[in-house]
Amino acid sequence: MKNFGRVLAIAARRRAAIVGILLTSLVVALLWGANISVLYPLVEVVFDKEHESLADYNDFRIAEAKTQLIAKDQQIEALNQKLSAANLSSERSIDLLQQVESETYERTLIANSITSLEKVKPWIDAYAPNGAYATLLFLMGLLVFGTFIKLVALGGNLMLVQYVSERTSLDLRNEFFRKTLHLDLEAFGENGSADLTARLTNDISNVSTGINALLGRLIREPLKMLVCLSIAAYICPRLLLLVMVITPLAGLVMHHMSRAIRRASRRAMEEMSQMYGLLNNSFAGIRVVKAFNTQGAERAKFKHGTTKFYHKSMKMAFYNTLARSSSEMLGICTVTMAILAGGYLAVHQGTHLLGIRMTDQPLGVGQVMTFFAALIGASDPAKKLSEVWAGLQRGLAATERVYAIIDRQTRVSEPVNPQSVARPHHKISFDDIVFQYPSGPTVLQGVDLTVRHGETIAIVGPNGGGKSTLISLLCRFDDPTSGQVLLDDVPVDQMRTRDLRRRIALVTQRTVLFDDTIENNIRYGSPGADSHAVVRAAKMAFADDFIRQKTPEGYKTMLGGGGMRLSGGQMQRIALARAFLRDPDILILDEATSQIDLESEQLIHQALAKFLVDRTGIMITHRPTSLAMADRIVVIESGKVAAEGSHNHLIKSNRFYQSLCGTEMSRAA
Repeated sequence: MKNFGRVLAIAARRRAAIVGILLTSLVVALLWGANISVLYPLVEVVFDKEHESLADYNDFRIAEAKTQLIAKDQQIEALNQKLSAANLSSERSIDLLQQVESETYERTLIANSITSLEKVKPWIDAYAPNGAYATLLFLMGLLVFGTFIKLVALGGNLMLVQYVSERTSLDLRNEFFRKTLHLDLEAFGENGSADLTARLTNDISNVSTGINALLGRLIREPLKMLVCLSIAAYICPRLLLLVMVITPLAGLVMHHMSRAIRRASRRAMEEMSQMYGLLNNSFAGIRVVKAFNTQGAERAKFKHGTTKFYHKSMKMAFYNTLARSSSEMLGICTVTMAILAGGYLAVHQGTHLLGIRMTDQPLGVGQVMTFFAALIGASDPAKKLSEVWAGLQRGLAATERVYAIIDRQTRVSEPVNPQSVARPHHKISFDDIVFQYPSGPTVLQGVDLTVRHGETIAIVGPNGGGKSTLISLLCRFDDPTSGQVLLDDVPVDQMRTRDLRRRIALVTQRTVLFDDTIENNIRYGSPGADSHAVVRAAKMAFADDFIRQKTPEGYKTMLGGGGMRLSGGQMQRIALARAFLRDPDILILDEATSQIDLESEQLIHQALAKFLVDRTGIMITHRPTSLAMADRIVVIESGKVAAEGSHNHLIKSNRFYQSLCGTEMSRAA
């Protein structure tokens, strides 16, 4: 509930809409009760042959009340005479005193009733129609008009509730996405996290449903119940208390059902996340699926996942049905008790039930019928509440899952008092770096390495040796377990990550292009660059010729989902142009040329040879042609710097480098 309160705080930002929801809900509730109350004048006036109109009925009630008042005065006078003649210390005098008090109380009620009837008499005489049928027309007109106003208020209420829930959902999605962009990298799989996608879409939709239920029916329906119960209480409060004895049992049942529904909802959402993962893996690896003819296996896995989700959904539906059925059964029991008790009082014209006083005066047919109608009117909102209660419970469960991500602590945090470093820097230092992934192995074990500004180094080593981890620490995708990464003499964790990464451009083995134009893909990361700067960067990366000659709309050609497909070399040159446009102090190439053809590699090397002048270059590569560009080669083995130096030095002194060059040379041949 605490996290759902945070969602409600977001919803409360729309104060005017919330006020509108409350007001329209109140109008709907009042008119709901008013429409039910029409039954009373229908029974007492229209269908009672003794009265021709509301004015006649009101006059009859005043005359009847005055007659009762005279009778009460006479009874009180007689009791007072007996009391004055009785011995004050006797039990008889005590009984007489109690009778006087009781009769005086009833007299006060009758007198108040006469006052109320006489106050409305001028209005009824002036505006109420004459005749039974005219009164029927008048009451039906009021009923239709009241229903129209109620529906207008209900329409406004529904739109305001939808507005608040959708805007809350929008704000929550934006907050969630902002948080995900700052999560540690392991929160994302190779192709993004299916679990995060499920929480961003399905779970927040369930949160929106919960908000809609809370601000909609969970405000309207209780108000409608309250108005109906108020009508019943006005007619006979003691009888209402008697028939409401089942209410605590209904509350207990709904409490247990709520916990079961919330638990089932959470498990269903977890299964939905698993289904997102299955879809993500199958679609991202569709080439492999087709190539290895594993469509059947993928179908089987997906069917297994959907079957589990089906069972969880059916369990949730069972609890929803049980809650609704229990609520409706308890409602019927309440109405049945009311009919039996009220019917007994009306048939026998009594005031006591089981020895307990229920009413001061015998109930008339109109009062009993209106009492029953009010309880039936209260049972309909109760039934609707049981229906939307499940939606609220799903919203509560979804809120916990959403805020579990929003509240997740990340290892990389911004410094309280950030420091700055002049551009360009003089050196990059890795000072006794140790790094271990949470619940994982130690990847780096005491790495010491210095890279001077303007120097290009190549990092080589076996898979899993820690090469890419070293780059991640420099970009501050993570922080070392111990040791420091420094830019000049300032630890990078004491710099703003935005300032640090503004100095760096990263080109990875797996080229990422977005579903946008070629121009915007190159401009990505440099939003202020104009079209001329984009073209210059593309020319530097030897991408301008194929963009102009081999794409249908040049720089305006769409890439990605529905756009044009490029070769690996073309994609890599666009990624390189993106890095060049950024004008970085440090260019990092993480296996950037390992998957491209020889022609593209040569063009990229020409571009790099010009661009890396007076810049720091760090390459993770095993390609001999790329190694030849390096001023220095660093060998990382088992999380340590095993050797460093020139090609000629390492080919003589390092066994791994010898095997690497032998393998790569044979491949090139």
